[in-house]
Amino acid sequence: MPRPLGELEDAVMTRVWQWNRPVTVREVLEDLQQERSIAYTTVMTVMDNLHQKGWVRREVEGRAYRYTAVSTRAAYAAALMNEGWAQSDNPAAALVAFFGMMSQDQREALNDAIRIVQRDNPLPDPAPAAPEEGTEGAQGTQGTGAQER
Repeated sequence: MPRPLGELEDAVMTRVWQWNRPVTVREVLEDLQQERSIAYTTVMTVMDNLHQKGWVRREVEGRAYRYTAVSTRAAYAAALMNEGWAQSDNPAAALVAFFGMMSQDQREALNDAIRIVQRDNPLPDPAPAAPEEGTEGAQGTQGTGAQER
């Protein structure tokens, strides 16, 4: 499980995820500077750290790198939720509490997600139960009287 992104890491990754294309430090810097005062070297360090942590891959282009996200924001959010759920000593209670915090829109999204997962990954049919001794099914496995004589 990845550890949660820091505030500046999240701001950088948000841009990488939203733009969904290879980006340079300069592009991210210019966009971040619309919200805050930040140095080029700070953004470069954060993007290098994200690369070292496996969040982005990079390719050299001229004298700069172009960075691309390794996974999606949805996958990141899912990993965080899964980690939180896995740390609970009572996973069912944690889910009930989590669902209780959801808005109506979030519950509808959850229902949609469950339908998609069930459609794309149906649960296998349960194996038929073995017949109990003395039932019709058990007698069928013993053979016919003609074979026993």
